[in-house]
Amino acid sequence: MPIWLTEIWHSWRSSLRRPGFLLLATGVLALGIGASVAVFVLINGTLLQRLPFPQASRVVVLGKIFSGEVGPISPHEYQFLKNIPGVKALGLIRPGSVANISGAGVPQQVPVTYMDRGMLPALGIQPILGRNFNAAEDRPGGPPVVMLSHGLWQRRYGGARDMVGHRMLVEGRAATIIGVLPKGLDTLSHGGGIFLPLALPAASRDYDHSGHMAIARLEAGVPIRSIAAQVDARERAMYRDMGMGGHWDRPQFGAATLDVTLHRGERPLLMLFTASAAMVLLIALVNLTNLMLLRTLSRTHDIAVRHALGAPFLRLLLPAVGEGLLVGIGGAFIGMALAWGGLAVLRQRIPVEWLHGGQITVGAMAWLFAFAVAVIGALLAAWLGVWRSRQAMGVDTLREGGRSGLGLRSGRLGRALVVAQVAMAVALLSSAGVIAHSLYVASRTHLGFSSDHILTFELAPVKAHYPDAASIQAMSQRLVQRLRLMPGVTGAAVTTNLPTGDGFYDQFNNRVETAGGKQFYAQLHGVGNGFFRVFSIARYQGRVFTHDDTRGSEPVAVVSRDLAKKYYDGDAVGKLIKIDMNEGPAIPVRIVGVVASTYQYGPLAPMQPVLYVPLVQMPASTFEVVQKIEPLRFALHVQGRVAGWRVAVQKAVAEVVPGQPISHLRAMRAIVRQTTANGHLSMWLVSLFASLALLLAVAGLYAVMAVAVASREREFGTRMALGASPARLIQLVVRGGMYQVAIGLVLGMVLAWGAARVLAHMSEALSVTGVGHIDQVDPLAWVLVCVVLALAGFAACLRPAWRASRVPPMRALRGE
Repeated sequence: MPIWLTEIWHSWRSSLRRPGFLLLATGVLALGIGASVAVFVLINGTLLQRLPFPQASRVVVLGKIFSGEVGPISPHEYQFLKNIPGVKALGLIRPGSVANISGAGVPQQVPVTYMDRGMLPALGIQPILGRNFNAAEDRPGGPPVVMLSHGLWQRRYGGARDMVGHRMLVEGRAATIIGVLPKGLDTLSHGGGIFLPLALPAASRDYDHSGHMAIARLEAGVPIRSIAAQVDARERAMYRDMGMGGHWDRPQFGAATLDVTLHRGERPLLMLFTASAAMVLLIALVNLTNLMLLRTLSRTHDIAVRHALGAPFLRLLLPAVGEGLLVGIGGAFIGMALAWGGLAVLRQRIPVEWLHGGQITVGAMAWLFAFAVAVIGALLAAWLGVWRSRQAMGVDTLREGGRSGLGLRSGRLGRALVVAQVAMAVALLSSAGVIAHSLYVASRTHLGFSSDHILTFELAPVKAHYPDAASIQAMSQRLVQRLRLMPGVTGAAVTTNLPTGDGFYDQFNNRVETAGGKQFYAQLHGVGNGFFRVFSIARYQGRVFTHDDTRGSEPVAVVSRDLAKKYYDGDAVGKLIKIDMNEGPAIPVRIVGVVASTYQYGPLAPMQPVLYVPLVQMPASTFEVVQKIEPLRFALHVQGRVAGWRVAVQKAVAEVVPGQPISHLRAMRAIVRQTTANGHLSMWLVSLFASLALLLAVAGLYAVMAVAVASREREFGTRMALGASPARLIQLVVRGGMYQVAIGLVLGMVLAWGAARVLAHMSEALSVTGVGHIDQVDPLAWVLVCVVLALAGFAACLRPAWRASRVPPMRALRGE
């Protein structure tokens, strides 16, 4: 057997005979590997998930730049993107609200997506059954056709292969099924529904962005930068020709890959998880290095003897290499087991929309990552330990019989590593504390309304039966009246938006002009009578809507309290404002009341100014824009438990609007919980990483103190023989350990300050994903972190200090 295998084998046998160090080092490494692998798999299943399209790297999004990100584009702007050199195919897609389908099964409300016939070539895919839209179908007034998503084809039709050519009712109109799309396109269609032709006119004057996404497939070798420059130049030239040149001379349009655009929402939160896991892994590796350094303390005499007998440095390194291999392999396997268990829990908490059709699975890349990090990290730690112990190869070590330890100089590195662990733990714990404090404050914040005993559902009226705003508004009033007659229902109302937790709120921001000429933007919500009573939204001034506020009466509005304070110094009742209703001239509206402000994005994001108008007074053009994006919401205040009302509600709806499906029948409290789901996920994960960091830091401090006490056993025995009391020795050891903790706390506060600034910089992006606004300085969180770490460090020093006070003096004297 080669000599290097013999050395490694002897090293393994020695470690397995006394497995204490092996278990400690392997456990420390496994904690770091488990945390980092879990986040690696999460990132790989989301941000790094390859889109299911051929040459996906050549699929890009063209659009207007919002906050540094390429966003939607209007149909009018899209017309100027045709025939760009380097673009092989171009398409436009827009997610709709929902569509009512019937025929071959019960009526159903499904997601609807509109796209032109250029979209499939741009994505590089073909229908798995049937064909794409043709030019005649993709124009206004074209033949009614529909394509099925893969998910709907499986759920509703059982994957039948003969669906092409069948007819189904879409919004009450017969449409021919011309194709079934592959599974990958469900990524762009909210989980699967139906696809309808976008049917844009040849010269569209539609400036409404409303989620329109232009997707292009680039020619091979064409850089995205050149396409972005051409898009920007064309759009700015278009606006200059329209007489809007001043503002549009600056770059406002660009291009980005499709995968980057799809993941822009969850990217900040995943980066936060990645930074936390990387910090835990770094602490684990530092701790492992410290343990390996301390391990060499027990081998100093053996190393000195080998060196004196002429052994080369590589031979001296082999035992440590063997032990490092054993620790690395064991840490990788145990870490993967921990990661697998953590991912099993994580799968239940990760929002489905983050995956975009991908899956969180532990694949070959995760195993490779785990073994590479574990084995390389353990081997480097072992090499550093042996390299640092070279000073133990002298004659003094042989003379002392290995009793002198590594000495003061060698101990400095171990203490420095402990300080580094404590500093990094402070940074991670303070970040977790800031997020946890933000969530605690949010949990104590009154939302401005009550969610108790409220049941909600969505209804998108069948267009063939309710073709205009007046018919929809009349139907909604009849349905509300019927719902109010149900036994146990104490109130019912209809609205375009619930007080929190749903809807594309940004799409309803309308420009408002005061009598003095001041302009601002506010969210426009259409509500029916009884809305404020159902949700217990407090009235502060004036009145709310009544049955006298009809289409023919004076247009009125109710504003939120923060809007009244910001723009009217709290005195808004009676004021006349003009609201830009998307099309046509601004409409004069009189403010008749002020109500409590609500958190539209949930309690973790700032309040938005809200303008409520009676649903019956909402102009038809504005109401049609709303209906393109979102269905109507109905809310019932019921007695008793909310869960048992499904059948009764469906029966009442069927009586008023036969054949009309509804969806998302759920409790309002569940919607409120959903608004903070991402925030709680953030707190849960970051707190878990912070707890691991605390555990590793304490373990590292304990190991250093324990070995330091063992190496100074003769010193403590001599002190005892000369009259030192046990309390004095305990104080000496604890003081030395707490000195390291204190330095780590000071350095950690500097790191924590930097981490807080990064979190504050990410605050706006994190608020969209559910973390909310984060202050740069949170004294309460920082003080708690320092106290917790100081107490943990003190606890880690106690046992070694107690051992130091129990050293028999005669043992030291016999050694002398």
